[in-house]
Amino acid sequence: MKIKTLLIDDEELARNELKFLLKDFSQIQIVGEASNADEAISMIDSLKPDLLFLDISMPGKNGFELLEELTQTPEVIFVTAFDEFAIKAFEANALYYILKPIKQERLQRAIEKAEKHIEEHQGQESGNLSSDSQVFIKDGEKCYFIKIGDIFLLESAGNYVKVFFENKKPLLHKSLNLLEEKLPQEIFFRVNRQQMINLNYIQNIESYFKGGLHVTLKSGHTVEVSTRQAVRFKELMSL
Repeated sequence: MKIKTLLIDDEELARNELKFLLKDFSQIQIVGEASNADEAISMIDSLKPDLLFLDISMPGKNGFELLEELTQTPEVIFVTAFDEFAIKAFEANALYYILKPIKQERLQRAIEKAEKHIEEHQGQESGNLSSDSQVFIKDGEKCYFIKIGDIFLLESAGNYVKVFFENKKPLLHKSLNLLEEKLPQEIFFRVNRQQMINLNYIQNIESYFKGGLHVTLKSGHTVEVSTRQAVRFKELMSL
């Protein structure tokens, strides 16, 4: 299996060093390299890499800000010269982080872990979001990689969307309308103007005022299915 890989670092020497070290790994196929976040975002959209080697501290947008702009996040190995960023990346459940200067042994462990993750999701069509796809959210000082299937509720909050998973609800800087277009329709349903739910997390459904419905999720959250959406929802759920 070839792992389509994109190198993102503002320093050309750092990219060249990484390319040299990666020659020992025949499964790594370097499809491109970028020197800043905006360039990288464009390349990610067009090349659809499986893996990013991502420097965190870059002029303009840093590595975290780059990931926030992606609708679907590839596997990520952070490469950084700063310990504080490495700790933050670890909290983000990153595949791996590597401190500069890069040691071959640590690089090998990171690639082995990446290969395992990518093989697990190999059946997924490139560009299409599924329950195994992951999104990146930075909420204040905390960062998260979240599997789509682990999100049970999405709630509009101005220019942001509150993302509910586990016992957390960080804000994602995207609109609910955009997410509705991107998320798999067999899993997520827009119950009203402000909320979408994961159908796999439904615990109970009750009739409500003027033909609407009340849905209770396994998390204990209760949402209202608007009268307008209730007809479609009943058809979908065979009610």
